[in-house]
This record gives sequence, structure tokens and C-alpha cells, in this order.
Amino acid sequence: MAASASSMISTPALSPTIQKHQNHLKPSNLCFQGLRPLTRSTASTKVSTFTPIKRVARGVVKAELNPSLVISLSTGLSLFLGRFVFFNFQRENVAKQGLPEQNGVTHFEAGDTRAKEYVSLLKSNDPVGFNLVDVLAWGSIGHIVAYYILATTSNGYDPKFFG
Repeated sequence: MAASASSMISTPALSPTIQKHQNHLKPSNLCFQGLRPLTRSTASTKVSTFTPIKRVARGVVKAELNPSLVISLSTGLSLFLGRFVFFNFQRENVAKQGLPEQNGVTHFEAGDTRAKEYVSLLKSNDPVGFNLVDVLAWGSIGHIVAYYILATTSNGYDPKFFG
């Protein structure tokens, strides 16, 4: 077992391409691209330069989305919807759910003094009570939607919503 392992190590396990060019394998003339070693080109080989051809697109209009505009509009729309559309629905569901209970008694009534709701964080001067937690929640939803829009449009996805 030990003899076969040492013979595996001592035998050159090089691929046929490397075996052909084994005399040229020096650190000074090796260039790696991925996992395949490639030899550098010598001075005698011709180097071709790339000259781009200018193409004029006629009749094609390509719009590129401005990321800051998309994020701002999406976040603003989300905050608007959260404040004026979904606010009552969300508050009614929270009131329906109520405080957490254990054996029919709330945690605070059972003697846990740390279970009292921290209300100073939830106070605001907004007439309906849109507070800091609501701003952070609806703002993050707006950012998620904006990054979804930017990610899907940047990889070439075109949903064809309007035509």
C-alpha cells in the first residue's frame, strides 16, 4: 500500500498538453487563466490590435433606469401606500391579535414587569399614528421592490407590461 502511494507521488501526473510543453514550463513564461496553464506569447508572434467598429443604431431608443430615481420613487410609493392605504388594515389586524397570553392571562398581568409594551418608541406626532417602526418597515419594503426592479431590468428581463 505504501509502495503504491509513493509511486503515485513520484510519477509525473501531468496532462498530455503539459507533457508536450514540459521543457517550456518556467515561472517566467507561464501565465494562468483559470486552471489551465498557458505559455506567454513570444516577441516574434504578431500582436493584433482590436479596432472597434462604430455602429449607429437608427430608430432604436433604449432607456436606462437611474438607480437613485428608482429607489426614491419606489420607497416613496411604498411609504405612501403604507400610510394612506394599508394603515387601518394593519392596525385592525394587530388589535384583533391582541397581546400575547399564557394560560388566559397576558404576560404583564402574570407578573412579568418587563413584558410591558414600550410605548415611547411608538409615539409620533402623526394624526393617525404612523410611527418610526412603520417608516422603517414600509421603507424597507420600498427598497426591496426597487432592488428587484433594478436587478431584473439590468439582466435583460423585459416583462412587456405595456405592449
